[in-house]
Amino acid sequence: MSTPTLDCSDLDNYIGKPMQPARMVEAVANTDIRRWAQAMHYPNRLHYDGAYALESRFGQLIAPQSFPVTMDDGHGSAPSCIGLIPNSHMLFGGDEWWFYGASIRAGDRIWNERIPFDYTIKNTSSFGPTCFQRGDNFYYNQHGDLIAKQRSTSIRYNQSAGEASMSGDQSGADDPVWSDDDLESLEDRKFKWIEMLHELGHKPRYWDSVTVGDELPERVFGPHSIVSFATEWRSYTFTQWGGAHRRTDLDMAELGFTGPMAGPEQDPTIERINPEQTDGAYIGPSRGHLFPRWARFIGMPRGYGYGASMGAWISDYFGGWAGEWGFIRHSNCNYRSPALTGDITIQTGKITGKLIEDGRHLVQIEMRMTNQAGAVLATAKAEIELPKMPD
Repeated sequence: MSTPTLDCSDLDNYIGKPMQPARMVEAVANTDIRRWAQAMHYPNRLHYDGAYALESRFGQLIAPQSFPVTMDDGHGSAPSCIGLIPNSHMLFGGDEWWFYGASIRAGDRIWNERIPFDYTIKNTSSFGPTCFQRGDNFYYNQHGDLIAKQRSTSIRYNQSAGEASMSGDQSGADDPVWSDDDLESLEDRKFKWIEMLHELGHKPRYWDSVTVGDELPERVFGPHSIVSFATEWRSYTFTQWGGAHRRTDLDMAELGFTGPMAGPEQDPTIERINPEQTDGAYIGPSRGHLFPRWARFIGMPRGYGYGASMGAWISDYFGGWAGEWGFIRHSNCNYRSPALTGDITIQTGKITGKLIEDGRHLVQIEMRMTNQAGAVLATAKAEIELPKMPD
């Protein structure tokens, strides 16, 4: 059998050049924020309970720091998968985020400047020659304030290599089985982290009160399902029919997606004629998440979660612990394996450092995300600003 090849020469035509934007049609609404928090399994009252938010330092609902990614028609991946790689598939590989201080709230209009950054080709055990491509997203509000910068990484590989990785192998195709007792125990574990949110409430978590070596509370959610993944997908604002000014330069086949995985996803003309063809849930590359058949087509054993959602789980884990007076300044996330249907997700973290930089009191944290079998789904490092205790 011939060794798969990967032709990435077309990518050089795009690196460093701004892409066509895809701006949202309406301003952010409180419903958008609530829907996002609910879909991301993030029961922080600051993001869904209006009366509670009114008593906060913000005086109203605000979006989690994970929210900007929902304002992009490719959940941040667009500048990291531009350019033709013939006969290829794509997975989300990671995100690095920088946050600059502004929060998002109802009435804001967010727009994203997208610029492809770079790429490199490596041989991997799973897919052979593999392209790791990065692209930058700059999220601004209507005042011109830079809210966040996201550097996204996409993993692009030869179609035949992905299919060969699952050829004749049905291991892992079935969801694990959870007994009623298991599920009841899981609810108890989940509530431990939620209790932490309630106990902190509107109070500050002071920089002085935390110590290197402290462990963050465990966060658990799941089991994941096709239903939960579909709920996540529908919380991305750009998936709403007519919700975005679609790009006119997007052609899935020109990106290298082939046959049944090409589809007219995000096509503005077809959206006006038959929107079910374009919203990503049913036809095109994104349906691999929601249909086991198409998951296996690209090398996944069963339905799997979205990389951007995994990034949101990480930001929410950090943000929930930091509280409403804390602020994530920087995080770097590496996605190793997707969340699969039937699995749970477990997040743990540890404080690895404390420093003062440019007058800001920062805590360094390392996070680990696993499933119930201990398989690592993601790792991340973050610098979080916390308030200094008054003298």
